[in-house]
Amino acid sequence: MTRYCLTIEYDGSNFVGWQRQTSGPSVQESLESAIEAFTGEPSTTIAAGRTDAGVHASGQVVHADIARVAEPRMVLLALNHHLKPLPIVVRNAWPVGPNFHARFSAKRRHYRYRILNRSAPAALERGRVWWVPEPLDLEAMRQAAVCLIGHHDFTSFRAAGCQANSPLRTLDRLAVTAQGEEIYLDLAAQSFLHNQVRIVTGSLKWIGNGRWPPERMHEILEARDRTQAGPTAPPHGLCLTAVDYNDS
Repeated sequence: MTRYCLTIEYDGSNFVGWQRQTSGPSVQESLESAIEAFTGEPSTTIAAGRTDAGVHASGQVVHADIARVAEPRMVLLALNHHLKPLPIVVRNAWPVGPNFHARFSAKRRHYRYRILNRSAPAALERGRVWWVPEPLDLEAMRQAAVCLIGHHDFTSFRAAGCQANSPLRTLDRLAVTAQGEEIYLDLAAQSFLHNQVRIVTGSLKWIGNGRWPPERMHEILEARDRTQAGPTAPPHGLCLTAVDYNDS
């Protein structure tokens, strides 16, 4: 039995999320089925981030114990073969030590939220961006984002059903940038609360469209009350882009 680390990407549109559930197809279930088809043995996969329904990933990291002796390239090719035609691809596969844990060994997770800010909706990028037709003030969004960086109680940006033991988190990065008609929100932290990125995004959108002034973000943070924050942005604009480990 060899423990493998896998970097995978997937379109989360038609999945109930990463985690196996009875309510529909999950990325985890699909990947485990591909591993079993390759090895003939069941395997449990562990992901660095348990993405929600509709959320995508370009740099999800997973570990799995694979009961077949094979070169890493064969593992990669075989799993991709058995994943067809699902929108899941194994980008890299390599053996790691038995103590490696995709979730608990992770030092930082990176997410990007994409907003398409133009009058016309998306065609080619439909299902990958949040279309916001009204103009957004990029500088106001940047000013508001600054107060969220650092170690804070993020209760206001936490889903009601969040199961984390503590609302305290350290947000290492929150960058608001633009490229053409898109606005990117890039966030990095060791861990996030349930829906934290999407609630931050929804709140920044309301600041960007002038509903709130930039100073409102600090008031929301201090309130420690979910009802004070903006809406939860839709899942399809969110993508898990990378996970950092000690050797990264």
